[in-house]
Amino acid sequence: MGTVSPRSVLRYETWTLQPDREPDAEPALYAMQCAVDGETSPTSEDFAEPQNWVLRHCGQNPSHHTYREITTRPWRTWRQT
Repeated sequence: MGTVSPRSVLRYETWTLQPDREPDAEPALYAMQCAVDGETSPTSEDFAEPQNWVLRHCGQNPSHHTYREITTRPWRTWRQT
């Protein structure tokens, strides 16, 4: 019985990563989260909606002054030839 040697072929490729701005790309989405109680605004394509939520939330909770922006942005990759 002969000896079997494994063979591999390695191919290095260059990939590119960038925000997806194609016409069929998913929309960027925005939300805000209160850092005090963890409550989160509804997600929206329009940043004004989460911003308005923050203003209502801090009006109802005067000691809540710190918020986080949550952004979901589509990205795409492709192999360079």
